[in-house]
Parts: sequence; C-alpha cells; structure tokens
Amino acid sequence: MIWISMFYEFFKTGLLAAGGGLATLPFLYAMAAKTGWFTTMDIANMVAVSESTPGPLGVNMATYVGFQTLGILGGIWATISLTCPAIIVVTCISRAMKRFEHSVMVQKIFYGLRPASSALILAAGLGVMKIAFFTVAGGADAGWFSHVNWPVLALAVVIWGAYIKFRWHPIIYIALSAVAGIVFSL
Repeated sequence: MIWISMFYEFFKTGLLAAGGGLATLPFLYAMAAKTGWFTTMDIANMVAVSESTPGPLGVNMATYVGFQTLGILGGIWATISLTCPAIIVVTCISRAMKRFEHSVMVQKIFYGLRPASSALILAAGLGVMKIAFFTVAGGADAGWFSHVNWPVLALAVVIWGAYIKFRWHPIIYIALSAVAGIVFSL
C-alpha cells in the first residue's frame, strides 16, 4: 500500500509543482504532515543535500524520501513517480506547441503561470528560512529576538553579499557554507 501511496503523492507533486524544484517544497511539507515519512527538519536537510549534489532539486528530494522510506527501490520508485508527469506533459505540450506556438492565448497562459510559480517558490523559500534562521531556544515567554539563529543568519547575509559582489559559481558558496558549518558548528 505504501508503494501506491508514494507513487500517488510524488506523481501529484510532479504534475502540479510548476516552477521547478523549489516549487515542490509546499507539496513536500503537506506530504510530511500527511504521511509521516519525513519531518520538516528532514526537508531542510533534503534542500541542503539536494542543492549540494548534481541534478534537479525536486528529483534529488524525491530520491531521498523514497530511499529513506523504502530503501534503494523506494528511491528509484519515488524518482520515477515524480518525473513521470513531466515526461507525459512535455510530450503533449511539445506536440501542441508546434500547432499553437504563435497563438496569443498560449503566450498569455504561459505568462500567467509565472506569478503562480514565483509565489510557490517564495513560499518554499520562506519555509526553509524559518527552519534555518529560527530556533525554539529561549522559552515560550522569551521575545522573538531570542529565537533568531544569529550565526546562521550572519552566514546567509555574508553569502548573499558575496554572491551579489562576485557572482561566483554556486558550488563555491555551497562549499564555503559547508566549511563554515563545520568550523563554527552551525
């Protein structure tokens, strides 16, 4: 039964998560709450691992969840489940686009999808930021200020500033962040 459930959840995610890997995060949060296969902290770890490894973020995350839940075959199963809708949709769209590539209506549809994709990516980013930048330390009656993970926030600001100034390859920032995590016990 878990195999069918996993196929359904990842097929649905692959079909509806327009906008790339980060757009899968809201679906993963819902899946975590519904199935218990992983936690929200696992999602933060999945994002870190997925951003640090080759391949699309959503596919890496599906592989991670499938492997954690059902082993190697589960990783393969979840990956196939997530990518199957893309193969079907891209095949259908490519055939339709040949006939309607100059259609104003089609261009408007694709233009209209941009805000939805942006909103899903923003929501996912805010969710990851909440997990990364805030802790539960300080007690219930402490102010929000005491819940901020200041070293992690400082690292994010430094990485962002370096990216704006230098525009190095993303792997350099990932490597520097990993080293900072080890050195400063983040």
